[in-house]
Amino acid sequence: MNKVALSGAVRNQVGTKGAAQLRRSKRVPCVLYGGSGVVHFSVEEASLRKVVFTPEVNGIELDIDGSKTLAMVHQKQFHPLNDRVIHVDFMEMKEDREAKVQLSIRLSGQPMGVRNGGKLNQVMRKVAVKGLPSAIPTHLDVDVSKLDVNQSIHVSDLSLPGLTPLDRPEDVVASVKVPKKVEEVAVVAAPVAGAAPAAGTTPAAGDAAKPAADAKGAEGKPAAKK
Repeated sequence: MNKVALSGAVRNQVGTKGAAQLRRSKRVPCVLYGGSGVVHFSVEEASLRKVVFTPEVNGIELDIDGSKTLAMVHQKQFHPLNDRVIHVDFMEMKEDREAKVQLSIRLSGQPMGVRNGGKLNQVMRKVAVKGLPSAIPTHLDVDVSKLDVNQSIHVSDLSLPGLTPLDRPEDVVASVKVPKKVEEVAVVAAPVAGAAPAAGTTPAAGDAAKPAADAKGAEGKPAAKK
């Protein structure tokens, strides 16, 4: 796990009014959980971008007025009309305590099935795991080069040394399928026996000859004259 240094200052005012004042001065209100108590502090907005706008898992070395703590981003909130960060929750981490994280999945290699006409589908973008901070990588690389047509990689197939997956073992991470081709098929409805022809249609040749046949007897002979 990469570690990123971040400096903060303890908040003197806690509440909506104090948070709004911080944001006007380009600082973001933050909260640190998981320790002996909850710590309210603020960080420069520009400094937060390097740990907020990234899919990777980073250990944050927080320095709050000289008090240093290892933490990770737990939750983040953005302004509804732009991408400005308006609040971040951090969770304290301990080297001897397991943490739960969402690892982003990166696929590598060209699947064998793609060369055979298939299409690669990445079903999962992240996988939930837990483990000690020293065992948690910034992201998870998954090699799909041996994946053939109609084959899949499941959570149970992932290499996660020192980590415990929290998703279902049968969940599909990536698969190679043959693309479905849309074909237009003309469906011709067969006429129902004994049904009258639709108005404006011409009777079939067999139907035109039927009255003549009915004038004959059962054995095909002309009817007797009276």
